[in-house]
Amino acid sequence: MANPLMPKATAVWLVENTSLTFDQIADFCGLHRLEIQGIADDEVAIGMVGLDPVAGGQVTQEEIERCEKDPATRLVLVTKDLPAPSKRGKGPRYTPVTKRGDKPDAIAWLLKSAPNLSDTQIGKLIGTTKTTILAVRTRTHETSSTIKPRSPVMLGLCTQPELDDAMARARKRTGKPDPEPAIYEGDVA
Repeated sequence: MANPLMPKATAVWLVENTSLTFDQIADFCGLHRLEIQGIADDEVAIGMVGLDPVAGGQVTQEEIERCEKDPATRLVLVTKDLPAPSKRGKGPRYTPVTKRGDKPDAIAWLLKSAPNLSDTQIGKLIGTTKTTILAVRTRTHETSSTIKPRSPVMLGLCTQPELDDAMARARKRTGKPDPEPAIYEGDVA
């Protein structure tokens, strides 16, 4: 059974504000009966502010009243029927400032190791513009003298499944097999 959020603070509130038995509170909060007794005797959780599980939507007042009437019953945590959070959709992705300088290195690696990828695919994969890709390709980028081709996966700009998927789509589009991947300085063999 799932426990409520902040079980000890919830137990403090239940001890102070209800007539539930120690066993009922212990079972609901996932704590030991003696720990609940220590909370009631002010030996445990001294000075801890109680957390109202009714206000937090973890249990209903009716459920507490039902369990107060019959010590053999147990409190049941309210189940939420909220939808699961959705995965990040397609679209522009955020690149931390510390990794933005690594994009030209990743572009250079992709241009050499995966020539089948289109500029659009490279732009979506790494989160860059066609102008930047063209500047790296023609060696007119402002940092072209310091560019070292490094894998975008190793740099953390994309994941290996994303790279594999993009390369598979490029293979399908062009009908050409991928060249043997070149190992560059900084890559893990």
